[in-house]
Parts: sequence; structure tokens; C-alpha cells
Amino acid sequence: MTPSAAPAAPTRILLVDDHALFRHGLRELLSMEPDLSVIGEASTGAEAVAFVAAHRPDVMLLDVGIPGDHAATTIGRTLAAAPATRIIILSMFDEPSVVKELLGAGARAYLLKSVTRDDLVATLRSVRTDADRIMLSISRESFEQVSDTGTRVLSDREVEIVGLVAQAYSNSQIARRLEITEGTVKRHLRNVFTKLGAVSRIDAVNKAIAMNLVSPEKPPAPRLRG
Repeated sequence: MTPSAAPAAPTRILLVDDHALFRHGLRELLSMEPDLSVIGEASTGAEAVAFVAAHRPDVMLLDVGIPGDHAATTIGRTLAAAPATRIIILSMFDEPSVVKELLGAGARAYLLKSVTRDDLVATLRSVRTDADRIMLSISRESFEQVSDTGTRVLSDREVEIVGLVAQAYSNSQIARRLEITEGTVKRHLRNVFTKLGAVSRIDAVNKAIAMNLVSPEKPPAPRLRG
């Protein structure tokens, strides 16, 4: 018999926030996921950079308002010490200029602290496996202003699927048109929802339109046989 593959190592996470109670709650929440492991905490940018240099976590969850260096400086020093560490901003600030600055500094995701548990967990998993995408969960107004950064938020396939959703295609019609399974369509849509902070198909389409990823024109879905 062929031996089964060893399970992937858990994603190792550093929590950076100056509120100990918030860090504790976040640690407890993430401890329920077997593939996620919080290996450390920090309350300042300097502590975070020192921990990253010593332990090289897979992901750093960083609050914008921590004491010490500006968050962009902390991001730069973190990536200098450990280029493979992915940085997710988890913040209360829904300010387009801040979002743009920190994405430009190298953050791979920007989430508001109002994000759902499922979306946070999905983002933690995604940034480790796909370093080429940016994930956002911010207000529609901020999203529209950030959309001109040129950052690639969705993959080509995800844009294609959202475009078909905008044309009123069902999941089964999309699967048949693209010659993929309906389960794959659903997985791509879950990723789209996470990255765009969308709560429905219509919301995802509206946000994609605001980013000029798809056309606002929505022709009727084709009649497919079978």
C-alpha cells in the first residue's frame, strides 16, 4: 500500500495588537481551527519585528494603531526580516488612504475588525497558499477608492465567473460553459466573497463593477440544453 501523505503543517500565526483582551479572544477563536496555530503575540511594532526575525511565522495579523512605528514601517521591517511572512491588516480604520498605503507597503490583505470569523479564517488560509492575490473586507466607499491602485484582487478565473454571474448565469450554467464542476464554481465564488467582503452574489457583482472588473451590462443568461 502507498503510504498516505503527511498532513500539511499548521499555518503559524503572530498576533500583533496592543489590546491584550482582543489578542486573547483572537487566539481562542483561532485555536478551534486545527490547521491554524498562534505561535506568538506582540503589542508593538518593534516586538513584532523581533519575533518575526526569530521565529519567521507564516502569517502576521497586524493592527494599524499599535504603539511605536507606523504600520507601514513595521510591514517593511517585517518583510526585510522574513520575506515569506504574509501580513494581514486587521483594523478598525476604514480609510482608503490607509488601505492603499499598507497594501503598497506589502500587506496581502486588509480586513476590518467587523469581519466574520469565517472570512478571517478563509483569508488566513488563502494568503499562505496564494501570494499573488490581495484580499479586502472594507466598506463599499473605501473599496471604490482603493480600486485604482492596480492591485490584483481577483484571479482571471474569478473575474470570469463574476462576469457570468453578472449576466445572470446560474452555477450549473457557469460550470458547463467553463467546463468545470459546479463545486469548483462554488469554491471560486466563496473566494470572491471573501476577497470582496461580499454578502451575496448581487453584492459581489456590484463590488466587481465598482472596481471595473466586469461590465455593468447584464444580458440575459443563455438557454442551455439539457
